[in-house]
Amino acid sequence: MTWGHLYDLVGLLRKKNSKVKKIGLPNMEYKQLLMIILIFIMPLLVLKLWSKLQNKNKQPKKRPPGPKKLPFLGNLHQLRGDLPYKILQKLSKEHGPLMLLQLGSVPTLVISSADVAREIFKPHDLAFSSRPPLYVQKRLTYECNDITFAPYGEHWRQVRKLVLLEMLSVKRVQSFRSTREDEVDSMINSIAQCSPNPVNLSEITPSLTNDVICRIAFGTKYDSSGGSNGKVKLKIHDIFHDVQNLQGRFNVADFYPWLGWFLNKFNGVNTSLEKNFGEMDKFFDEIIKKHMETTVDHETFVSVLLRLQKDPDQTIALTDNIVKGLLMDMFIAGTDTSSASLVWIMTELIKNPCVMKKAQDEVRQVVNGKQRVEESDLAQISYLKLIIKETLRLHPPAPLLVPRETIEPCKIREYEIPAKTRVFVNAKAISTDPNVWDNPNKFDPDRFVDSLIDYRGHDFELIPFGVGRRGCPGMNFATLLVEIALANLLYCFDWTLPKGMTRDDVNMDEAIGVTVRKKEPLLLLATPKSL
Repeated sequence: MTWGHLYDLVGLLRKKNSKVKKIGLPNMEYKQLLMIILIFIMPLLVLKLWSKLQNKNKQPKKRPPGPKKLPFLGNLHQLRGDLPYKILQKLSKEHGPLMLLQLGSVPTLVISSADVAREIFKPHDLAFSSRPPLYVQKRLTYECNDITFAPYGEHWRQVRKLVLLEMLSVKRVQSFRSTREDEVDSMINSIAQCSPNPVNLSEITPSLTNDVICRIAFGTKYDSSGGSNGKVKLKIHDIFHDVQNLQGRFNVADFYPWLGWFLNKFNGVNTSLEKNFGEMDKFFDEIIKKHMETTVDHETFVSVLLRLQKDPDQTIALTDNIVKGLLMDMFIAGTDTSSASLVWIMTELIKNPCVMKKAQDEVRQVVNGKQRVEESDLAQISYLKLIIKETLRLHPPAPLLVPRETIEPCKIREYEIPAKTRVFVNAKAISTDPNVWDNPNKFDPDRFVDSLIDYRGHDFELIPFGVGRRGCPGMNFATLLVEIALANLLYCFDWTLPKGMTRDDVNMDEAIGVTVRKKEPLLLLATPKSL
């Protein structure tokens, strides 16, 4: 069910004699639909009226400001017509950077400024550290047996500690250096073979990140050159593409938990969800079985997890579902985030040729005639890091981050925030706030030349990877791959637009999913540089 479908539902309730449009409940007349909704709504209305009568003499608690609400919908009807982060940014300009909405039956706090984020997460990070039980995500992560969507508690703390120490430590990330360099080299060779035809970077970069993740997680690469491996790669791509689309869709169950499970039986969500979950689960089972039957020369993420699973000294029982939940996190966060960022970087550079030339000059001067940029060269390439930082400012992979949920009641400024309040942090609104940034919508890496602001969660003006306890644990892993890939793209090729196109023709529309990607493919001409 989409925002439009929900709007259609409201219209139907206003038109007594109209028949129901097809919105996932086929062949159902108005009276039948109305009866179902009334069965669910009437008890709630009675309870709400009773609660008001009980509390009429009590002093009402002060809540943050927000737009007026409609019965049943709350403010859901206001989220139609554009990307959610843009709508929330616009609403915050009217109601303030600390804003309370009612999205269906869910009270939702929206944070839209660095000052408010600082006031909340510095002293109250723990109170804001849980996750809401999102319908699709809960199923796909094996009942939240992961890091990203697990609610705050002892299970999450132990799993996160294990992952940070065993899988994402600096030493472990560095141990996969040769894998990253090998796959970047393969990407460069593939691009060179395309010349003089345009290169579709929107296809090339996901292939790179997928291959890196496969080798690091499973110890094998599923190439696309044909044969069984090529077929497996296409299958993996299809599975995770469908999973990402499911996670990015509006789901009525996330806003009406008591009603959504029922509607999802009729609107196709459950069918798609179980199909994709079954395919993904079967794939993970095959990978785990293969690792248990063979010995690997170089530890992969799966082999690390299976080793820890047998360790009697572990403080947590590492079940197969936890292993698969963590692999799910890695694929969704690791592949989509890095590839989307690379495409946005190259999009901004092709629209700003002076910035691209400055970056290429620096890379080529530092590397000085070698065949490829190596990770050991990256420490000397400073301007490239500013480009990445500026792109993350303008194009954070998840503009609203991952939703949080309050664990306990909390007071922010003069406002009372109840427990179980959903929390959206509008990272895009924060990183384009004109009160903080000069020319906030202009791509200008030089703004960071003398700036100490970084994106690692310490500076609230720039938080593309989140802050505090629920900040992204794979940030260093993701940014290192982006750095080495981008450095080689700039070092090995001169980039131009296809014949007949100008910079103004480059479409900047966004497509929302797990991450916000460029809507139209990025097609560029890559001319190999003579080394």
